[in-house]
Amino acid sequence: LARLEAAPAPRPLPRIFRLTTATTEAAGALIGGIFSGDTINTPSMLCVEDALDSLAWAERIGGLPALKGRAEGNLALVADWVARSGRVGFLAATEATRSCTSICLRITAPWFVVLDAAGQGRAAKAVAALLEAEGVAYDIASYRDAPPGLRIWGGATVEASDIAALLPWIDWAIDAIEGQHA
Repeated sequence: LARLEAAPAPRPLPRIFRLTTATTEAAGALIGGIFSGDTINTPSMLCVEDALDSLAWAERIGGLPALKGRAEGNLALVADWVARSGRVGFLAATEATRSCTSICLRITAPWFVVLDAAGQGRAAKAVAALLEAEGVAYDIASYRDAPPGLRIWGGATVEASDIAALLPWIDWAIDAIEGQHA
């Protein structure tokens, strides 16, 4: 303990692992409360355990190559649907710049593209709200500062079958909202 108080950490440490008030520039006092029952940010420790569990899962399924393959497969599934749908397109028009994890879509249905910017924003939010109300997708609306549209998480933790089940629902929701703008 004396060494902890006498020497600063040789590198920055995440706050949850700090045992002293030390910085990388100066030694500090021991945070004694953690040895006498003070809470030491238990939620953060749960996050660490969750991260370790996730890494173990990733190794079990084949490591980085398998993770990349799952995400790229999810993007390919969405790309095939986009090519057939006629209602959506990729926000990133250039294939090389598309994310295979945060898959961002713009609505291209003819009724949608003739709306003004505010109308497109309302309609896209209505599509997302309808999908949520049906229990099909949550937090699918585009980012606040992005053009109106949808985004699908396609990371390795998402099963391709779940994305395949979602895509017809998006078509349905876009068609349903069209009825409100006809």
